[in-house]
Amino acid sequence: MTTLTTHTIESAPEASKALLEKSVSAYGMLPNLHGVLASAPNVLDAYQILHELFLNTSFNAEELTVVWQGINVEHGCNYCVPAHTAIAHSMKVDADLIEALRDEKPMPTAKLQALLDTTLILVRNRGHISAEELANFYAAGYAEQQVLEILLGLSQKVISNYTNHIASTEVDAPFNKFAWEKKAK
Repeated sequence: MTTLTTHTIESAPEASKALLEKSVSAYGMLPNLHGVLASAPNVLDAYQILHELFLNTSFNAEELTVVWQGINVEHGCNYCVPAHTAIAHSMKVDADLIEALRDEKPMPTAKLQALLDTTLILVRNRGHISAEELANFYAAGYAEQQVLEILLGLSQKVISNYTNHIASTEVDAPFNKFAWEKKAK
């Protein structure tokens, strides 16, 4: 098991201190992921910016959750799945949708299934997608804007998921009740 330092505001590099204070202000606590990212102030800053940008896409709360959790589950991130489970609950996302994502079950609507399928195609194929796959996404009611917005969410999740894999980031206490491990197929 590899680990990286999980900083507090006091132990963080000077350039990360204000960013960590911003995290505490936003979440009422210092998420362990942010403490790990603090070792590289520019990476923490980029992560926070990507998070805000993705929140402000055209996606609604359910769609944000489908993209985030689809990627988290595909990457097998034992930190982000519980964290985004709590986030989804706080965003009033239906509990059945949250559990379906965690358990890799079908989505409740064809549109959300198309969003999940497209997200996973982009993740698994490293951005490669066929014309037919894109046509299916568009037929479900999405457009070019949403393809690009998935990439924004993916950018954010690559930073967090990969960091958590390297750091073995400890799940924050408020998210422990949503602990998760990828099921063997």
